[in-house]
Amino acid sequence: MYDFLLIIHSYWRWLVLISLLFSIIKALLSYKKNNEYTHLDALLRKVTVSIFHIQLILGFVIYFLSPIVSLFFNNMSKGIQLREVRFFAMEHSLMMFVSIVIVTIGVVKVKHKKTSKQKHKTTLIWFIIALFIILLNIPWEFSPLLNRPSFR
Repeated sequence: MYDFLLIIHSYWRWLVLISLLFSIIKALLSYKKNNEYTHLDALLRKVTVSIFHIQLILGFVIYFLSPIVSLFFNNMSKGIQLREVRFFAMEHSLMMFVSIVIVTIGVVKVKHKKTSKQKHKTTLIWFIIALFIILLNIPWEFSPLLNRPSFR
């Protein structure tokens, strides 16, 4: 079960990144062209946050099933010293949770904006912050600190 969920989580991240990038690009173009905030924009926002929340659920399940996290909690003093254990038990999980909170806050803030320009700008700001956090905390296969394959 754990291995299967890890594979799903690994592939689902690409949906997270693609939807987030697509939302950012759409918001940027609409902001620059001063386009109206349309039903398509709202739908894209909802789809993006839904993809994020599915990834969150997968991440939580993996977190509580993970032998790495279990090792960390069984011996925290040793776990803190091991880069891989610390990364998955603390850094990755916390920062990904923060990014999902940021996206969710951005989605809520967009709903309360009055003009289309404000809605596009709000989407841009909050989604770019989340993207930055995500990109820094994915264990990319080319990372010298900690790496995992891009596709399991």
